[in-house]
Amino acid sequence: MSSSSPRLFALAWPLFLELCLNIAVGLIGTMLAARVSDAAGAAFALANQVAATLFILFRIIGAGISVVITQALGSGRRPVADATARAALGASSWLGGSTGVLALLFAGPLLQLMNAPPSVLPLAHPFLMALAPAMMLDAWNASMASVMRAHLRSRDTLMVLIAMQVAQLLLSVTLMPIFGLPGFALSLCLSRGLGLGLHVWLWRERLSLRPSWSDWWRLPRPELAAVLHIGLPGAAENIAYRLAYMVSIAVAGHLGASALAAHSYASQLMYFVLLPGLATGFAAEIVVGHLIGAGQLHEAHRLVRRALARGLAISVVVASAMALASPWLLHLFTQDEDIVHTAVILMGLTILLEPGRTFNLVVINALRAAGDARYPVMVGAGSMLVVLAGGSWLLGEVLGLGLVGLWIAYAADEWIRGLLMWRRWARLGWVPKARAVHRRLHRAHA
Repeated sequence: MSSSSPRLFALAWPLFLELCLNIAVGLIGTMLAARVSDAAGAAFALANQVAATLFILFRIIGAGISVVITQALGSGRRPVADATARAALGASSWLGGSTGVLALLFAGPLLQLMNAPPSVLPLAHPFLMALAPAMMLDAWNASMASVMRAHLRSRDTLMVLIAMQVAQLLLSVTLMPIFGLPGFALSLCLSRGLGLGLHVWLWRERLSLRPSWSDWWRLPRPELAAVLHIGLPGAAENIAYRLAYMVSIAVAGHLGASALAAHSYASQLMYFVLLPGLATGFAAEIVVGHLIGAGQLHEAHRLVRRALARGLAISVVVASAMALASPWLLHLFTQDEDIVHTAVILMGLTILLEPGRTFNLVVINALRAAGDARYPVMVGAGSMLVVLAGGSWLLGEVLGLGLVGLWIAYAADEWIRGLLMWRRWARLGWVPKARAVHRRLHRAHA
């Protein structure tokens, strides 16, 4: 299919802008919190890390929605795609609600598990509880946006995100000086409510999808079974990564509030570095899903190779530029020169880390779209446990390398997993899974 490259770019650039806006609003929130104090900045980052970890529950279905719908659309089975979209709403209600309840009831123990410093815990606790209602809204918005992107409506999802983030930014600037960190949570809830309304409207206008009241809570077994086939391994991979990453955050927390702040500020800048690869990976997943549904395996293989080559080149350039600019950018967060000095070193190490991460961002999404969802979990879990979690503890705490040790563990884990994923793709280990998906779709269509 000769139009695969233009389609990939047409999907990737709105996704890139979406991700940039998400990170930019989080960055501004961190800056607003840091203006109160470095402890408030650390509390903001720590509570958001816990919330993101809890939100992995949504990945049980989130990782499978786009893949199942793109495969169905690629094979010409629009009714199956619509039924899957409706099923995703009900599952999002239950999983998003469960995530919010966990944040509301167990905020204190979860933050203590993260070794939240005494100066950070009193600020992070109420903030994490205030984030709970937004988690269900985020689950709905994420599901509905995934359905839109699977239908190649990425520009529409970008417009929704712009509206949400502009609203959140204006509300945050207004509310945070009055209410502090809970003001950010309130602005998040209000803006996500706006996004939900816009997504419901777009489903009706663009996709002719009109959810009934029962769709918001019903759990239809046949449609969810296909989603869970992809989503459960995807969620397991995300859970393994998040748990291992949380170990490293706990190590940083044990090093003190200043180390946690430096980790937070460097991570905020690092998010911008990974965005091109992440957008490319999401776009590749959508296009590969359509190609697998259509039985065009050779074109899928060529597309992933091109996407990976571009992603690697861009990641090195962006990481280098961010490392050079980091001494100036970090002063937007703090004037503490020790924190800035530490974070600048971490940004230099990011140049080594990001190319390895690009393999994972692009190839894992492609494997999942091809139906090969279990391999990344089976192969990657060991590296996450031993290299990411164990390496963070060994290098950062036992050997006394501090945050530098954490970044070395991050880079080693990304490269080990990334090269193993690429080996799987390059040796066509995914092809039998992709052929089985195509045969299943063809039989069902017949």
